[in-house]
Amino acid sequence: MFAYGEKVLLIDAKKRRYLFTLKTDGEFHTHSGFLSHSEVVGSQEGSVLRSTKGAEFIVLRPTLEDFVIQMPRGAQVIYPKDLAPICMMADIYPGAKVFESGLGSGALSMTMLRYGAIIDGYEIREDFANRAQTNVREFLGADSLSRYRVSVKDVYAGIDEVGFDRMVLDLPEPWQVVPHAEKSLRRGAILVAYSPSITQAVKTRETLGEGWLDHRTLEVLHRTWHIEGTSVRPDHRMVAHTGFLTSARFVGN
Repeated sequence: MFAYGEKVLLIDAKKRRYLFTLKTDGEFHTHSGFLSHSEVVGSQEGSVLRSTKGAEFIVLRPTLEDFVIQMPRGAQVIYPKDLAPICMMADIYPGAKVFESGLGSGALSMTMLRYGAIIDGYEIREDFANRAQTNVREFLGADSLSRYRVSVKDVYAGIDEVGFDRMVLDLPEPWQVVPHAEKSLRRGAILVAYSPSITQAVKTRETLGEGWLDHRTLEVLHRTWHIEGTSVRPDHRMVAHTGFLTSARFVGN
């Protein structure tokens, strides 16, 4: 049953999605009327509720993908089509000690925390650091912050901590972090860098020296399909380029 304080996702007849937190005396308003939050509380997932004008809404709990797409943000987020491949390329696992820099709005952080990682994060902007922690807490709960240590620091100046299993970077110049990574990562650790521009990916690859193996760079293209009866075809629009994912494994100098 839904309760106050939970996040809820409503889907209307046109498949539009609305995400909000259930509050005492709260109301959800659209041009199709409004729905009191108290009507959602006590209902089950999949219930159909009606607004004051008779519009129907299906009630669900939001997925991580739903939250990432609609959450408050201070910086551009890494979208779901790249979040899952990053976690696979970095081999994020429960208990993995991860260093992350360029936290932005926290989309990648909450994805890795969902995988069970323990994260030390550097963010140069305090407002972004605060936003990332707020979003993590909003979706994963306050307990998740015990595995999410955020510092307002410039990673280009160095990394204080050592012994990381994984390093994930979303920065304009990730190649500047490579020398620091070589001091902070354990042997066998993996680094993944997300870069919007191919020239950024090339510069990162050129900086990875003899102590790095298994270099690769890829991008993920996302195309959905229209399936309706005998009408089956690719959708006219697709999410093509968002960024390049570069990974390598550190084995020591």
